[in-house]
Amino acid sequence: MGTRVAVIGIIVEDQDSAEKVNAVLHDHSSAIIGRMGIPYREKKISIISVAVDASQDEISALCGKLGRINGVSVKAAYAKSY
Repeated sequence: MGTRVAVIGIIVEDQDSAEKVNAVLHDHSSAIIGRMGIPYREKKISIISVAVDASQDEISALCGKLGRINGVSVKAAYAKSY
């Protein structure tokens, strides 16, 4: 099975969940190309974008784990096949 390139958008609304988000991302660090986090202090949220290159199954598993964390929303956008 080949890999896919995707960008995962993560919104953290509960700052107490940030440590859990980081732990999940660390568990999948081999798939991560790069990451950018922006604290939006006025709204008390954090916005994280993560570029990944992994199998469809791993990207889905990563999004699923992140989406189950309280106060976290996640979506993935995939590149065309490369």
